[in-house]
Amino acid sequence: MERVVITRHLLLLTAAIAVIGANSLALSPIAATVAASFPGRSAADVVTAAALYGLATAGSALLLASLADRIGAEHALMRALLVLSVSLGLAALSPVLWVLFIAQAFAGLAAGVALPAIYTLTAQVAAKGRESQTLSFVLTGWTLSLVVGVGLAALLADLLHWRAVFSVLALAAVVLALGISRCRDWGTRAGGATMSSSLTALRIPGIRSVLLNVAAYMTAFYGLYTYLGPHLGEALQLPASFAGLAIAVYGLGFGAAAPLGRLVDRHGASAVACVTFAGLMLVYLGLMGAAMLPLVLLALCLVWGVANHLGLNLLMRQLAEIDPAQRGAIMGLYSAITYLCVFAGALLYRPIFTHFGFAACAWASAMLVLPALGWALGQWRRKQAALRCHSET
Repeated sequence: MERVVITRHLLLLTAAIAVIGANSLALSPIAATVAASFPGRSAADVVTAAALYGLATAGSALLLASLADRIGAEHALMRALLVLSVSLGLAALSPVLWVLFIAQAFAGLAAGVALPAIYTLTAQVAAKGRESQTLSFVLTGWTLSLVVGVGLAALLADLLHWRAVFSVLALAAVVLALGISRCRDWGTRAGGATMSSSLTALRIPGIRSVLLNVAAYMTAFYGLYTYLGPHLGEALQLPASFAGLAIAVYGLGFGAAAPLGRLVDRHGASAVACVTFAGLMLVYLGLMGAAMLPLVLLALCLVWGVANHLGLNLLMRQLAEIDPAQRGAIMGLYSAITYLCVFAGALLYRPIFTHFGFAACAWASAMLVLPALGWALGQWRRKQAALRCHSET
C-alpha cells in the first residue's frame, strides 16, 4: 500500500485545523493572564468566552455548513478563515471583556463553517483507495493545535502579552485564506450545487444511526477528558504540569496514529472498526482500573490518543461516504454534534465525577463506546454475508 502523497492542499487543510483548534484550546491555559487585563474579572469569567465559542460553532455548523455544498467548499473555507481572522483581530484589541466574548462568538461562527468545509475538501482531494490515510494526515492538525498551539500560546502570553496570541492566530488565518484562494484543483463536488442543509440532511437513509454513534463516542471522550485534569490535581494531588503532560501525551498518541489510516484502506473499514472500538473500550476500562496510578494513566493516555484517532477516522469516513453531494451539510452535523458533546460530556459526567470519581467516569465512557462497537460488528457481519453469497454464486 502506497503512502498518501503530501500535497499543498493537504498542508493547507492541516494548518487550517491547527489554527482553528489552537484558538479553541488556547484560552483555558491563559485565562488567568487575560483576566488580569480586565479589573474585577476572574479566570472563570474569561472561560465564558470559550463557552460562547463552542455554542456558536455548534449552531453555525448546524445552520451554515451547507454553504460548502452551495458555493464550493474551498470558497466557504476561504471566507470563513477571513471572518475568523477579523474575529481574532478583534479579540486581540478587546478593550473590555464583553468585546472578547463577541469576538469569540464570531470566531465560533467561522469555525462552524470552516471545519465541515475542511473535511469536505479532504474527501475531494483524497486519491482513490487512500481516503482514510488522507483524512488521518489532515486530522493531525488537532495534534498540532493541542501540542504546539497551546504551548506556544502560553509562551507568547508569558513573554509578550496574551493579545499577541490572538494577533498571531489572526495573521495565520489570513495567510491560509490567501493560500487556499491561490490553490487550484480542489477536486469535483459530486452532484453539483444543492439546496440542502444540515437539518434536511437528517433525512438521508442511514445517517441517524451513525450520528447517534458519533454523539455517544464524543460524549465518552469529552466527558472523561474534562475531568482528567481535576482528577489528577484533586484526587492525586499532582501539579498542573503533570496534567499538561498527560494532555500532551494524548496529543502525541493522536498524531502518531496518522500512518495507521492505511490499515483502514487496506483491510476495510468494518474489520478495523471492530478492533478499534473494542480496543478503545479496553483503554477506558484500563483508565478505570489505573485511576490511582499516575504513571500508568500517563501511558494509557498515549494509547487513548491512538485509539481515538482511528475511531474518529472511521466515523468521519462513514459520514463522508453516505451522500457525497451533501457532504458539507453532513459534516456540519458532525461538527455541531461534536461541539454540543463538549457541553453534554461536562454536564453529564459532573455528578458521576463528584459522587463516584474518575474511575466511574471511565466506566461510563467504556459503555458509551458499545453502540459504535455494535454498529461495527453489524457492518462486518453484513460484509461477510455478502462475500459468502458472492462466492456461492
